[in-house]
Amino acid sequence: MSDEGTLELARAARLAVEWTDQENRLRTVEVGVLRAALSALGLPAETNAQRRESMAAVAHFKEAGGLITAEIGQPVVLPGQPGPWRVTLEGGGALEGDGTTQKTILPVGYHRIEARGWTGTLAVAPRRGWTLEDAGSGGRLAGLAAQLYALCRRDNAGCGDFAALAELAHRAASRGIDAVAISPVHALFTADPARTAPYAPSSRVALNPVYAPCSVGASVLADGELIDWPAVVKARLAALRQDFASESGSPGFAAFRRHAGPELRLHALFEAIAAAEVAKGGVSDWRRWPAEFASPRSTTARRFARDTAEEVAFHLYLQYRARTGLAAAQRAARQGGMRIGLITDLAVGADPGGSDAWMRPMEMLRGLSIGAPPDAFNHDGQGWGLTSFSPFGLLRSGFSGWIRMLRAALAHAGGVRIDHAMGLTRLWVIPEGASPRDGVYLTYPCQDLMRLLALESFRHRAVVLAEDLGTVPAGFSERLAAGGMAGLRVLWFERVAGGFRSPSAWTQEAVAMTSTHDLPTVAGWWRGRDIEWRRQLGLRHEGSAVRERARRLLWHSFRAAGAAEGETPGPGEGARVATAAASFIGQTTSRLALLPLEDALALEEQPNLPGTISGHPNWRHRLPARVETMLDRPDVAARLRALRAGRGHP
Repeated sequence: MSDEGTLELARAARLAVEWTDQENRLRTVEVGVLRAALSALGLPAETNAQRRESMAAVAHFKEAGGLITAEIGQPVVLPGQPGPWRVTLEGGGALEGDGTTQKTILPVGYHRIEARGWTGTLAVAPRRGWTLEDAGSGGRLAGLAAQLYALCRRDNAGCGDFAALAELAHRAASRGIDAVAISPVHALFTADPARTAPYAPSSRVALNPVYAPCSVGASVLADGELIDWPAVVKARLAALRQDFASESGSPGFAAFRRHAGPELRLHALFEAIAAAEVAKGGVSDWRRWPAEFASPRSTTARRFARDTAEEVAFHLYLQYRARTGLAAAQRAARQGGMRIGLITDLAVGADPGGSDAWMRPMEMLRGLSIGAPPDAFNHDGQGWGLTSFSPFGLLRSGFSGWIRMLRAALAHAGGVRIDHAMGLTRLWVIPEGASPRDGVYLTYPCQDLMRLLALESFRHRAVVLAEDLGTVPAGFSERLAAGGMAGLRVLWFERVAGGFRSPSAWTQEAVAMTSTHDLPTVAGWWRGRDIEWRRQLGLRHEGSAVRERARRLLWHSFRAAGAAEGETPGPGEGARVATAAASFIGQTTSRLALLPLEDALALEEQPNLPGTISGHPNWRHRLPARVETMLDRPDVAARLRALRAGRGHP
């Protein structure tokens, strides 16, 4: 078919044939890339006949699914031609009318609607979600950011867990901290404990049972600076299996089993099948299972569930224990006086071989992985090897997967961080086997997604933090703010001509941070530890002279803000710089200032080095202090005081 026909179909299918890069240059996507992406979306475009069929399919996709969204006080756009409608309100009662609904008659919530032969759900969202201003009653908030696995407690067994998190939350609350933002707690693969990346989960609805509090007795698993994940997972699951033997009939678990949703039940079945396959020498990736297990609804899968009911129940028990532990941590935070409490982290995608993709095959992208285009941070682009929802799958399913995922993230938290929040409006998708450079932007129903996010935020009274770092579409950060969602502002990126942005000029409706899990810590950046790692691994890196100049500019900015005094510290004086950095972000006008524990402890190693699979110990570092005493250390206590003092708190 002609190139013009391909371009026409691509535009109709939400693919951007042109895009603007981080340096404001207009890029054009090659036709071959568009055809590969269209084919993966089930829209072949090699011939005129295929193009016509694909265009018809796109038109069908765009028809309303089982849900439409609206904003309170605004007209509701109903499918089809004007005609009579009836709305059964979530809170009781009904309304009827003709044409479009009036602007103010529908309250916030999920309502049943019947219109012109169409029946579905009408989700009416507030104008904005629950904001940082709401949570802090207009004041400025202070928080910590923690890699959950890195926490250590006295009776810990190899990695941090929800008991350690509860202890940290309790002690942080007593020091006036309002929130603890944690790394993702999504379920990984218990049958393959070497797969440890928290942003590549099996499921974004189920929890990682390794974080369920348990006792493994005397153990050397907590020795050393790095976590031995296979050994830790094996020991903790063995301890939880012993608990299951004695608690499987407990009233608490019985109630959980009665009310567990289909996602948790299917995830438990997935885990049981994966364990059986691995035990036979197979793999945990469902795409490589025998064909009869390719669907959870197959006769073989259902027979397996019956024949191994006890094993499936064990994996459901793991979810029960994990949820009980996470709920206890949030209670400890709120009962201690935190105004927000826990902020969970919602990964942008999931492993295509995991349970989410297995149970929702028609809602997820297939043949396309997600990533990021080339930018100043990664000149070759990024391929994350993840899948996510298909925009057409979202529409067809009435956004059911998105809503359940949000509810899981907010069930036991006062907020959620949306990883790579640009995915609300577009994702960089890469055809299978292609380079990350040869990707294309796929547009998502942003208005619907943001309305549903605002609605769930409002109902849970939970804040939304949106990671808007990288190649950000024009006006996107402003759109987030209008919806009550706080973008992220990171010290390393807050630069202006001649130095770093003054605290008084930081974005108010945002979160100020010294660093993130993917970036150097303050002490590590100051020493140049990140440069050492990147040089060692053959990655692009900043020159030493450039870093030296940046150090002088940063210290000058610290001094100008009153966060530091004296001459510029030497490269080995990162602890002094970390204290100044805590004071500096505390002074910013941003509603919430988050200090990563790595910077509270003035550590030099960062949790993750993007672009590496081996060579750098990603997601394995333990903190060198226990949660029971960590915040009592004089240097840590001083940084927390500096952070809070900048917030205007004693």
